[in-house]
Amino acid sequence: MTPTRRQVLLSTSAAAAMAAIGLPSFQSLAAQADQPAVSIPPLNNAPTERVGDMPYRSLGRTGERVSLIGLGGFHIGIPKDPAESTRIIRSAIDRGINFLDNCWDYHNGDSEVRMGNALRDGYRKKVFLMTKIDSRSKEGAAQQIDQSLKRLQTDIIDLIQHHEILRMEDPDRVFADGGSNEAMLAAQKAGKLRFIGFTGHKDPAVHLRMLEVAAKHNFKFDTVQMPLNVMDAHFRSFAHNVVPILTQQQIGVLGMKPMGSGVILQSKTAAPIDCLHYAMSLPTAVVITGCDSMKILDQAIEAARTFQPLSADQITALLDRTRDAAQNGKFELFKTTSNFDGTAHHPEWLG
Repeated sequence: MTPTRRQVLLSTSAAAAMAAIGLPSFQSLAAQADQPAVSIPPLNNAPTERVGDMPYRSLGRTGERVSLIGLGGFHIGIPKDPAESTRIIRSAIDRGINFLDNCWDYHNGDSEVRMGNALRDGYRKKVFLMTKIDSRSKEGAAQQIDQSLKRLQTDIIDLIQHHEILRMEDPDRVFADGGSNEAMLAAQKAGKLRFIGFTGHKDPAVHLRMLEVAAKHNFKFDTVQMPLNVMDAHFRSFAHNVVPILTQQQIGVLGMKPMGSGVILQSKTAAPIDCLHYAMSLPTAVVITGCDSMKILDQAIEAARTFQPLSADQITALLDRTRDAAQNGKFELFKTTSNFDGTAHHPEWLG
C-alpha cells in the first residue's frame, strides 16, 4: 500500500517529535494501514485508586490525583435554565468527579459563567479546574486568561490549555516571540494558573508537531488533550501515535469525545458504556464527557462505578466491531470536517 501524503507527513512528524524529545520510533499510520489485523492501542498499566464509585489516576507528573471521568464544559452551557447547570455540576462533584473542563469560547463565555456560579459555596476547593484559551498572541491570550478568571470567579485556574491546535502553523504561532505561550508563562509566574497544556482534535500529526516545537523551545507540557474513542484506533489515531509519547514523558493524557458528541453512537457498533470503558482503559488520566442533563450524568457515574479495565481480548473484539464503521472518519467528523472547529468559524478568537 502506497502511503498518502498525510501518512508520510505523520510519519515524518512523529520521527522528528520523538527525536526532539529522545524517544524511540513507533509504527506510523502507513505501516498500520498495511496490517490486516486490528492493532490495539496501548492499555493503561498505571495504578488506579477508587474512592466510593469513582476511580482516580495521577495527572502525569503534576502530582495531582484526578477523577477518571471529567465533566465537559461545553454541555454545561446547553440547559436552558442555568440552575440546571448548577445542579449538574454540584451533583457531579458530590458524586466524586473532581476534574472540570471548560473553555473561554464555550457559548460565548456562558459555560464559564455558569461553572463559576456553581463553584460558589466551597465547591471551588473540591475540584481541579481546567479551561482553555484560543488566542495565539501574547496580548490576546493574556486578556482571555483574565476573562476566564473573572467568569470562573477564582484567583487561580489549575490548568489552562492552548485550545484547538488544529493547523500545522499553530505551534509556530504559540511559541513565536509575542506568542500565546509567553502569556501562559507570565500568568503562571503571577500565580493565575498552575499547569499548561494544549488540545486539538484534527490530526495526530499536528499534535506531534506541537510537541516537537515545544521541545525546540525547551518547554514540556503538563497535559495534552485529544479524541480517544472506539473509532480513533482505526483512523488518524491519536491513541496509537500520540499517547505513547505522552506516557513516556509523563505528560497527563486527557481523552475527549469518547462518543464523538453522540455521532459515534449512530454507528450502532458500541453502546455509551462501551465507549466510556474503552477510553478509560487507555493510559488516560481523565476521560472528559459532556453531560447536559442529570440522565447523562447518571450514565457517566454508572460507567465509573462499573469500570474494570478492558482486557486485550475485549479491546480487540470491540475494535473488530467498529473497524468498518471507522473507515474514512465518517463518524469522527471533528477530524474530517470543520463542523467542530470553533476557531475556523471565528478566526477573530485567534487574534
